[in-house]
Amino acid sequence: MNIKAYLKPSCGWSNGVRAIMRKHGLAFEDIDIINNRENYAEMVQKSGQPLSPCVEIDGVMLADVSGEEVENYMLSNDLIKPTDTPADAPTNAACTDEEHAKMATKTIRFF
Repeated sequence: MNIKAYLKPSCGWSNGVRAIMRKHGLAFEDIDIINNRENYAEMVQKSGQPLSPCVEIDGVMLADVSGEEVENYMLSNDLIKPTDTPADAPTNAACTDEEHAKMATKTIRFF
């Protein structure tokens, strides 16, 4: 599987996508959309919208999704098998106040 995940460095939704990738032992490209203007523009062009996370799996773009939604897509398309292994982070949660504060002080925004 070829997986490209357009993610924020620190975000509840983005961390949920990463948790699903770890849970299933999947290799993926973690693409920073906050600190790289070209990555953000590529995500918007490919997904047709500005919200993240966006995950491209074998050419299929899942736009503005949670880790839970990514996992459900992969399960329903037989790309992964069910597992009893728990995710190591919430897979369907917004950013915490602490994550928002961290992003405000340590990242460059262009949108």
